[in-house]
Amino acid sequence: MKILILNQPPKLVLGAGALEILITSLKKSHLRRLFVLADPFVAAKLKSIFSPFVDIDVKIEITTGGEPSFDDFNRVVAIARKHKTDAVIGVGGGSVLDLAKLVASLMDAKEPVQSFVGDGIIKERSIPLICIPTTSGAGSESSPNAILIDPTDNSKKGIISSVLMPDAVYIEPDLLSSLPSDITAYTGLDALTHCIEAYANVNAHPVVDLYALEGIRLISQNLGRAIADGKDLEARTYVALGAYYGGLCLGPVNTAAVHALAYPLGTNFKIPHGLSNALLLPFVLEFNLDYALDRYASIGMAMGGDLSLHKKAAAKQGIDLIKKFIENCGMTANLSGLGVSIDDIPKMAREALLIQRLLKNNVREVKLQDAISIYQNAL
Repeated sequence: MKILILNQPPKLVLGAGALEILITSLKKSHLRRLFVLADPFVAAKLKSIFSPFVDIDVKIEITTGGEPSFDDFNRVVAIARKHKTDAVIGVGGGSVLDLAKLVASLMDAKEPVQSFVGDGIIKERSIPLICIPTTSGAGSESSPNAILIDPTDNSKKGIISSVLMPDAVYIEPDLLSSLPSDITAYTGLDALTHCIEAYANVNAHPVVDLYALEGIRLISQNLGRAIADGKDLEARTYVALGAYYGGLCLGPVNTAAVHALAYPLGTNFKIPHGLSNALLLPFVLEFNLDYALDRYASIGMAMGGDLSLHKKAAAKQGIDLIKKFIENCGMTANLSGLGVSIDDIPKMAREALLIQRLLKNNVREVKLQDAISIYQNAL
């Protein structure tokens, strides 16, 4: 068995009332200058959440939304430094949490954020970090990864370090209940893709397999309910737990070709990350089919498939169930319907092939013509 390094948040509080536990904990702490980075759509709720504080100075900074860049980080960390922050709390989706993780970890850094791109370059963090996800997709709250856009070449760059793992994660279903149905679908399918790509991966590991398969089961059974009724807090909680498991998979195993090919859709066409993954997932799985028969068969079983099928039929069933699931989540678009033309594909394929940190995890090697063909199939 290959060596495994799996970092996890030391504390997870999951379920209705999680934020009450957070408030009690903060009141008892020595912290006095909190910096809260938040999504715009939860701004109103934050005032009531932090209103009980009298002795603690809380600076709430609302992000502008969208996927963050190096410039966004520089702006936000300057505000946090001016506030003399002694703890960072991220409240939002993956983009917000990625920024919060980096702000907490680089508060005292003298070097530019670009110098930390890569794996393990950030060595320590001096202040506490708390993550409160308001979507169920990126799994940033349980992963050691942060992704920023480099404006010099319009590409996504990964900063990876165990230091980026938060000290505590609070998942409050009520904060998830106001998430619109389309974003619920995008983010949930992103989480599903994390679990699928981690399970069918050259770095697959028995420990991570447990999280990946359970994440697939939880999301496939509950995402439809959460899309149909955002106030279904039971479904919201289970999808959030599935996304949390997906985040745990990202550190030791990570994603593969789906995510690598999805990145150019976000940077060039501003297509939401989860939607990009959903549009490409079936076509990448079909490309990989003969290289992951057992794995795709097991995925089909986790999604409620027929246990009696032989290996290849079971693997095909797994892909068919994923396709049907994506359609049932309302994802019927294709790339051409979102502004992508056949002339755009060679450039996107070249950009995707630069993301070897993910492509190297794929069960089948992806060459330039392969990437072009996958995009063409998804067009």
